[in-house]
Amino acid sequence: MECTVNWVPATGMGFVAETGSGHVLTMDGAPDGGGRNLAPRPMETVLAGTAGCTAYDVVLILKRGRHDVSGCQVKVTSERAPTDPKVFTKIHLHFRVSGKGLAQAAVERAIHLSHEKYCSATIMLGKTAEITTSFEMAEA
Repeated sequence: MECTVNWVPATGMGFVAETGSGHVLTMDGAPDGGGRNLAPRPMETVLAGTAGCTAYDVVLILKRGRHDVSGCQVKVTSERAPTDPKVFTKIHLHFRVSGKGLAQAAVERAIHLSHEKYCSATIMLGKTAEITTSFEMAEA
């Protein structure tokens, strides 16, 4: 896996990431740091990627278990250290999983497996942050 990030000087503190799979992601800084607030902050993309990683796992685990899952939303909240490096110290992932006839135990198991075994992002961030999860289910 690879990624190339280029600073775009004309934007102030904007950056363009080109991923190894051929996709482009833009990032920007806050105005107080020279950015123009035109794109997510780099650390916001870390959180978004983490939520995407674990959501992917949960959906895949449920689908492989032949559960009728139709939606998965993950809301992430976090806290960071007050001084540099401002690593994440707490991350909470709240899942909202929807489907037909989903069993609570199956959803709980999928989240647990992602968190403990499959999601490289949460496992990596768990080295500096306390990661907690919660979930709710909806019939759809």
